[in-house]
This record gives sequence, structure tokens and C-alpha cells, in this order.
Amino acid sequence: MFVKRLGLLGAALAALSAQPALAQKQYGPGTSDAEIKVGQTIAYSGPASAYGTLGKVEAAYFNWLNATKGGINGRKITFISRDDAYSPPKAVENVRSLVEGDEVALIFGVLGTPLNMAIRPYLNKQGVPQVFVAAGSSALNDPAHFPWTMGWQPNLRDEAKFYAGNLLAHNSKPKVGVLYQNDDFGKDLLNGLKEGLGEDADKMIVSAQSFQSTDPTIDSQMVILQNSGAEALFLFTYAKQAAQAISKMSDLKWKPATYLHLGAASVGATFKPAGLDKSTGIMSAGFMKDVTDPKWASDPDVKTWTEWMKANMPGADLNDSLTAAGYSFAQTLEQVLKQCGDNLTRENIMKQAANLRDFRVGLLLPDSRINTSPTDYRVITYMQLQRFNGASWDEAK
Repeated sequence: MFVKRLGLLGAALAALSAQPALAQKQYGPGTSDAEIKVGQTIAYSGPASAYGTLGKVEAAYFNWLNATKGGINGRKITFISRDDAYSPPKAVENVRSLVEGDEVALIFGVLGTPLNMAIRPYLNKQGVPQVFVAAGSSALNDPAHFPWTMGWQPNLRDEAKFYAGNLLAHNSKPKVGVLYQNDDFGKDLLNGLKEGLGEDADKMIVSAQSFQSTDPTIDSQMVILQNSGAEALFLFTYAKQAAQAISKMSDLKWKPATYLHLGAASVGATFKPAGLDKSTGIMSAGFMKDVTDPKWASDPDVKTWTEWMKANMPGADLNDSLTAAGYSFAQTLEQVLKQCGDNLTRENIMKQAANLRDFRVGLLLPDSRINTSPTDYRVITYMQLQRFNGASWDEAK
């Protein structure tokens, strides 16, 4: 009996001594008791410089977290964001420097499909999380082949199919025109539109005009699209070309039913440069509350955001939807890092990003919830068609 008790006591002591090891903090590159390093490359200059607002808001959010909450789980966020001028080679150079020089834990919020596709092979080979990118390519939801890469906004193909469904509900045989950026981003939307229009897509699309992101103007493409007789126009562009297209439609006195890629559906970045009056009637897929719309004026989450913006980004344009997007991207990363607890390896950061459960970001539409899994990296899946009324967005049927 004595020997048996001694054996049980030994087992109990062994279990107790093992507990600290089980609770031991785990760190990977860019993380410690005091810090989590987050890297980003984004366009602060060049053709997509308007989207640099995303990086500025995210930087302000992490600074605010550090100042008011001591960071996340007691660790300050060191956010290193560099300008790539919307150049894929420059983005690759920046990311290599961030990973190998700064030794960041992850890459966050990179803008644009071409740039994300350019950096994806390197980051997946190195095992570095590439999370909540500001691009909607369906290729960025491919955990089977690229398990370290995750988007945030609605999938481009799903978005285009969503528009096609709405168009066909109002016109079973539409004449369709498309203006698209000649890269993976634009082609993904175009392919999604064809899928949504169905087997007669090639007959319905009477003209599809492409452009390069560096082209100074898209005026000639717009003239061709008007002359094609298109009744519905799809603008698969970013803000600069969207503003040019809207302005040119006004010059041409051409008013087709117009669907605009949600990434360019920004009052500040697109509609103001084009002219608010000229932008009236433009449709897009809404997935966030329009913080400028009076119907959300008393919404608690919008009030919190408005107060935060005034305190932390006093010079920013509250009408620019990019400010709300950057704030929401940062909140989503905050949740992932919270879930990581004291296990801040790159593997666990990616694991937690793929295990968000009914997570609410306050500025998303009320019915939207974030649910990710190891086999489905789509973050935002809920969309609602909306129409710009010259000042804000109305729900469209």
C-alpha cells in the first residue's frame, strides 16, 4: 500500500511540475512579451494613392490600442507600413525587407489583387501569414494550395455574380458593357460576371474594354462602350478610373444602369472627384454601414467610430468609406491576435484567423457575421445592393 501511495504521489507531483510547461508562452518571429510586429506594404503614392487612407487609419488604430489598452494581451503593436506606389515589384521588395529585415510576425492589409498575387508565393514558402488583404480575388481564398493567404472583403467572383443576378431579374436579355482593369483583379470580376449571366453571357456582353492601371485616361474605352449600345455598364475598376468613367458618362450624356466594384464605391475617393451629382444612380454591393447616412446616425457602433475618428484622425474625411474599412480591417486583426493568447507563433496566428466564429465588426451591416474555417477563408460573405443618391446610399432592389 505504501509503495502504491508513493507511486500516486510521484504521478501527482509529475503532473503539477508539467503544468507550467503546458502554459508556457510560445513566440515566433516578431513577437515577444512586449511586442507584436505587423508589416504592411500599400500605395501611399502612385495611381492608387487614395487607398493609402487604409494604412493611415490602421496605423492610427494600432497607436490607439497601444495608448489606451496597452496593446493586445499586454503586448504593444509595432506597425511598419511602407509605400509600394501600387507596383508589384516594389511590393515584393518591401515584403522581403519586412520579413527578413524587420522580422515581422505577419503581413497585413496589402492593397490590390496584382500586388497580393505577386507576394503570395514568397509568403507561403516562408510560412508568413498574409492576412486580411484589401483585395477580393477568388484566388485569395485557396487554403488548400495557399494556406498562409486570406482576404477580407467579399470575393470578386461572388460580387460580380451578385450584380448579374440583379440585372437579369430586371432584364432577361440585357446588352452589357464592361470596363475592366487588365490584370487578375479585373479578369476575375469579368469571369464572375460571365458565370452569373449564364450560357448566353457572350451574346449579352456587347463590348468589354480593358485598360492598364497606369493609363492616364479611359476616355476612348468609354466612347466605344457607349457606341456598342450597352444598356448596363459594369465598372470593374479602382477609384481613379471609376471617377474618370463616371465623369465621361456625364460628358457623353450616357446613362446606362451602372454597377461599380465595391472597392471603388467610395464617396471620398471616387464620387467626389467625379462629381456627386454625376455619380447619382450608381449601384454597388454594400456590406458595411454607410457612416454618412442619416439612418445610421444613432447606431452605437457608428457613434463610437465617429468619436474615434474625430479623436484619432481629425483631418480625415468622414465621408470616405476607406476610413471605415481600415478601422474594420484593424479590428478583425485585433480579434485574431486576442484569440492567440500567449501562443504567438505564425502557425497559431494563421490558425486563429481561420477559426473566427460569429465575430461582429460593428460597421458591417447588421446581418453580417464573420465565420472562417480551415477550408473556407472567406471573411465577408454578406452583401446588399445599394444605389448612390447623390449624398449617401439607399437600398436597391
